[in-house]
Amino acid sequence: MVESIARVRHIRVTPMKARRVVNMIRGKQAQEALAILKFAPQGASEPVYKLVASAIANARVKAEASNSFLDEQDLIISQAFVDDGATLKRFQPRAQGRAFQILKRTSHITVVLATPDHVVEAKADKAGKK
Repeated sequence: MVESIARVRHIRVTPMKARRVVNMIRGKQAQEALAILKFAPQGASEPVYKLVASAIANARVKAEASNSFLDEQDLIISQAFVDDGATLKRFQPRAQGRAFQILKRTSHITVVLATPDHVVEAKADKAGKK
C-alpha cells in the first residue's frame, strides 16, 4: 500500500512530444514501462525513463521508512501527466532587419506509482464522493 511521486520540472522537451511518450506507459506496470521506454525512439523517452526509475526508488525508500514490504513488480503507474512549463523566447534574425520569434518550450512531467490495492482504494473513494 505504497504510493510514490516523482516530478521533473523545466525539462527542455516540448509538452506535446513528452505526452506521446507518457501516454505509452500510463497504466502499465513500472518494470514494463521501463522496458518500453528503454527502446522507444522518441527523445523524450530518456528523461521519462529516469523519472520512472526515480519513482521506483522513492517507493522503495518510502516502504523502508514505514517498515512495510514492497515488491517492485507490483508497482503500477497510476497517474502520469505532462504540464506546460515556462517558454523561453528567442529571436532569429531574418531578411531586411526583421526578427523571427522562436519559442523553446519546457515541460513539467509527473509520475505517480502505486500498488494495485492502493489504486483500487483510490477508485472507491472517487466513486464514493460522487
